Amino acid sequence: MARVTSVDLAQELGISQSTVSRALSNDVRIAVKTREKVQHLALKLGYTPNAMARSLSTQQSKLIGIVMSEMTSPFYPFVLEKLTSKLHTLGWRVLLFSTDAEHEVDDLLPLVLEYQCDGLLIASARLSSHMAETLSRHGTPVVLFNRYAADASSSAVCCDNRGGGRTIADYLLGRSHSRYAYIAGRENTSTNRDRESSYTLRLEQAGFMVQHEAGNFTYEAGFAAMQRLLARSDAPDAIFCANDITAIGAIDAAREAGVQVGTDISIVGFDDIPMAAWGAYNLTTIRQPVETMIDSSLQILLEAIENAPLGSNLRFIPGVLIERGSVKALKTRAKKVKS
Repeated sequence: MARVTSVDLAQELGISQSTVSRALSNDVRIAVKTREKVQHLALKLGYTPNAMARSLSTQQSKLIGIVMSEMTSPFYPFVLEKLTSKLHTLGWRVLLFSTDAEHEVDDLLPLVLEYQCDGLLIASARLSSHMAETLSRHGTPVVLFNRYAADASSSAVCCDNRGGGRTIADYLLGRSHSRYAYIAGRENTSTNRDRESSYTLRLEQAGFMVQHEAGNFTYEAGFAAMQRLLARSDAPDAIFCANDITAIGAIDAAREAGVQVGTDISIVGFDDIPMAAWGAYNLTTIRQPVETMIDSSLQILLEAIENAPLGSNLRFIPGVLIERGSVKALKTRAKKVKS
């Protein structure tokens, strides 16, 4: 059976194809009765719009490309679910490109451009200045999500990672720890650099040195880093991990070594993934404002699609400290009982 087209609807009703198209898109310039007739017939005959044909006539694909790495981390699938849901609600379709965490987006550039996406949102992946310039020449707006490139002109929306690092340092300092450590994420990411530098600087200003252990934003890296820290003669009693999944690995390594988390040692993460609230981990962490970050990213991107983008737009949105049981409780003085 041949597919019903807008031409078929127009011929059946004795009106132009353009009138059918406008009626199906609820154009208020088309009389209500005409719109109702078109929509009723479309439903009766099983007509569905041809998105590809519409993109040719409107010069818009209605496609947003999402480039993402770190898909094994619980945080980014969580972000992807909320992001795609929001775009579908707004009438946009999503095309997902996945890249290896060790590579820049440049490797995907030929494929991305081939699909003629109206805009790109890049999460957890590196963007070089060369690619930013290429996309700009191509007329494709791009927004980075929770990453920014210091040498690129692209817009970006990030959690305030520097503010989060300072908040965690102050929080741990208020609980009278004496030996501090940081388990890193990937060294070449803005998220890791900002969290680490602000945490370290605040502690150094307070007179403390910070032990640093390499990590990779993964459970395995967190587990191994914690084992190395506990093997030291000056093992830390307070550790900030670059993200939650790293912290969860660190918690499991501590338990395996017989160290009580929240009593013998404090561990803090960053992201507030669903696992952080599980009773087995009860992780104190910084909650990233995902909904606000998504709304802000899409506002910038969709405005750039409709209008010519004007330079870069960087937004840093504060996270929220979520207190749970992985940090030592504040010591309180015993009250004297009057006789």
